Amino acid sequence: MSKNKLNLTLPPGSIDQTPNLTPTSSTYEEPSQPVGPAPAPSVGKRPIDHITAQLEELDMDDIQRKRIEVFLVQKEKISGELSDDDFEKLGELGSGNGGVVNKVRHKSTGLIMARKLIHLEVKPAIKKQIIRELKILHDCNFAHIVGFYGAFYSDGEISICIEYMDAGSLDLILKKAGRIPENILGKITSAVLKGLSYLRDKHAIMHRDVKPSNILVNSSGEIKICDFGVSGQLIDSMANSFVGTRSYMSPERLQGTHYSVQSDIYSLGLSLVEMAIGMYPIPPPDAKTLAVIFGQSKEGDSPDSPKAPRPMAIFELLDYIVNEPPPKLPSGIFSSEFEDFVDRCLRKNPDERADLKTLMNHPWIKKWETEDVNVAEWVCQTMEIQPPSKS
Repeated sequence: MSKNKLNLTLPPGSIDQTPNLTPTSSTYEEPSQPVGPAPAPSVGKRPIDHITAQLEELDMDDIQRKRIEVFLVQKEKISGELSDDDFEKLGELGSGNGGVVNKVRHKSTGLIMARKLIHLEVKPAIKKQIIRELKILHDCNFAHIVGFYGAFYSDGEISICIEYMDAGSLDLILKKAGRIPENILGKITSAVLKGLSYLRDKHAIMHRDVKPSNILVNSSGEIKICDFGVSGQLIDSMANSFVGTRSYMSPERLQGTHYSVQSDIYSLGLSLVEMAIGMYPIPPPDAKTLAVIFGQSKEGDSPDSPKAPRPMAIFELLDYIVNEPPPKLPSGIFSSEFEDFVDRCLRKNPDERADLKTLMNHPWIKKWETEDVNVAEWVCQTMEIQPPSKS
């Protein structure tokens, strides 16, 4: 352990500790590895009929099941293991967390994918283990989990090939939109909670990196999470590149103590405040900035665009998260149900924080699950992309 001058303790290299996943049912087994059970020998590309039978057991509607079945039929066209020669690069989608994401075309099938390349300076045996651990993603088939085509190692880089989401990630959408409306956030949050619950209940996996850039949307209005912690070796190998991620971590993670899925709940709450007000909320913006953001400035006030608080050094920021009051939504702007939901996510003590089941039954979530909100239309207008054809 090494300590900084603000007396915040961080393990060297990585601040991840073994998550303390809490059993949720009689079929749940405590994982022996930090990120869930080791892949069984049968993990990999399974017959579609076997997967389709599993889809019937999941909380999805007929449209969602059909979309996954279409994805699986397309995926079945890929024969053998993926390799670098299989792809044609079409453009760059973004970068971060130690890697770059490209839009690519799979040459033999014509499938459009997103390919994340991660450069790692690790031994060949570790790279093989990462690829092996990533194969459990073949089993993660759910409406709110991004589809996985495969992973391979080539020229010093791990490639992870996933479903292409044409509207991009929520951090990019946020930059374009300025702020994301509460009704859209309601639909996003419902999808994220269902995705996190699926990972925990079906695969004993916690996400470990919930933030806007890891929530993807497409022009059909589908909302899916990606980059969850399925490979312990990959997480350990990338530990030094997670500076951006640390700003979304819960206080208990930053203190180096054991943490659970409750840590993901804190990250979700922080992300919601950021997307609702249009800026990272630590330290919180002052009243004048909020008045400008929400159009409440009085006559005579400066028409300056809102300015975020001065950037904090990383240890100063982490110290603030651990020792200062958690962020909250500005009062009088959003519904009281939304304010209460965020408050329950951002309790500093994880024992006082709401769990997944409680949040999924929260009045704010129940409201937006029943409301008709056209996410696809809002996303397409915001990102200036064409909606998919009805045919």
